[in-house]
Amino acid sequence: MPKTLADIKKALDSNLGQRLLLKANGGRRKTVERFGTLSETYPSVFVIELDQDENAFERVSYSYADVLTETVELTFLSKQQDM
Repeated sequence: MPKTLADIKKALDSNLGQRLLLKANGGRRKTVERFGTLSETYPSVFVIELDQDENAFERVSYSYADVLTETVELTFLSKQQDM
């Protein structure tokens, strides 16, 4: 991933609407993995619409700093990997 917050935002802006795998720190040594779609980007945060069949929540949001500090990992899925 890019090294600055602005670069991370640009990279996410270019992937709007893409399917992704989200790996996030869930606290107390837990890692949460979820599938979803990058739906919106804002100046400080981005929003992911989660797959409803797997998750209790509809949407989650994270800051670009979470990606920079590797608290959140995003892996964009190509059409071949899409489930």
